[in-house]
Amino acid sequence: MHRRFHIVTLGCKVNQYESQALREAWRSAGLEETADPAAADVLLVNSCAVTARAIRDLRHRVAKLARENPYAEIVLTGCAAEACRDELGDLAGVSEIVPQKQKTDLLARFAKLATEPPRSFRVSGAERARGNLVVQDGCSHNCAYCIVPRARGGPVSRTPQEVEDEARRLLESGVHEIMLSGVNLRQYGPDLDPQRDFWDLLAHLDAALAPEWTGRAQLRLSSLDPSLLSDKGLATLAGCRLVCPHLHVSLQSGSPRVLSAMRRGHYTPEQIIRFVEKLPEIWPRFGLGVDVIVGFPGEDEADFAATVAICTNLPLSYAHVFPFSPRAGTIAASMQDDVEPSEKKRRAAALRAIAAEKKHAFLEAEALRESLVVALEAADPQCGGKGTSETYLPCLFDEPMESTLVGRLVSARPLGVRKESLLVTRVTR
Repeated sequence: MHRRFHIVTLGCKVNQYESQALREAWRSAGLEETADPAAADVLLVNSCAVTARAIRDLRHRVAKLARENPYAEIVLTGCAAEACRDELGDLAGVSEIVPQKQKTDLLARFAKLATEPPRSFRVSGAERARGNLVVQDGCSHNCAYCIVPRARGGPVSRTPQEVEDEARRLLESGVHEIMLSGVNLRQYGPDLDPQRDFWDLLAHLDAALAPEWTGRAQLRLSSLDPSLLSDKGLATLAGCRLVCPHLHVSLQSGSPRVLSAMRRGHYTPEQIIRFVEKLPEIWPRFGLGVDVIVGFPGEDEADFAATVAICTNLPLSYAHVFPFSPRAGTIAASMQDDVEPSEKKRRAAALRAIAAEKKHAFLEAEALRESLVVALEAADPQCGGKGTSETYLPCLFDEPMESTLVGRLVSARPLGVRKESLLVTRVTR
């Protein structure tokens, strides 16, 4: 009888990518995947350590798994296993903790001896409507609030040819939207010979893939450090045929003083504004999201007002707002957390209200325009199917689609707005 496994993935798209690579490696080694944790012989938990809440959630999840399946082998890996190993040693039910830096060892854990075990993460994408392609891992920047460098180590880049080869495998498997992900895309390329940057990689990919895939596939960019928002970035996007008109930017604060305290003084809010003001020359319409932290130590009313101002002035389609909480092992943990919890809550609510208003306005504007949508589900109890627009809006189809369309780009005409999503109908030509 085959051993059965179940994987729980917590955290970022890089973790999701690595879990998929492990899933494919273990299945090729003869293991059977089960959707039911209680039926598994091996439970793998791929963890996140980015916030204290992530660690609390991890503890609750592991305890629940141990209760549901006390006889399973529970293997904990990921960023929490690397950065917080000592504090997680008391987790009941965990059979083994595999630090993030040794996670690749798990690829060969159950590999057949007759085959050469895989040594690095890569995925085929054959079972996913959208592909996630990690082009870079690690970070050495050490932002004051961030534990990721401790968990993942320094930056390591994949060559443009490696990325192109995996992108082709994904496309040929039926995935027609690929998200280019990394821990810090700003640090892509300096370790390569010759050195490159992320925009060089994007230009290479688009030039290699566009002749065959224009109109049938698209590339989406994951979170960008604002320092990447340069004239070179604009020129690269202008020359690309496959890139979705959507950007997500790690703004964090609109106050230069707070950015400096965060150890993020390598860009200015004005740099973001200048870049976004020029984007309509390339993309007449585009989605724009940001990450923001409120209540960072020392943030006063003037600092917060600067963040409100930039979020008000930018043409946002959404925002992820996080109240600051100190994270053990980071520089900010030793700073005086001098913003009251109630004030953090107030500031977060104020920014979320601005973001909600802007998202609604963006939805209403997009409801007037035909769009390319990647189909994610062919049928759903609440609608005919689900998808995501090229500008990164959730879409609900009015009628069921053929299952063969899942993962493909389809033309869609909006019918209106429903439940913070675009209601669309498929357009056939």
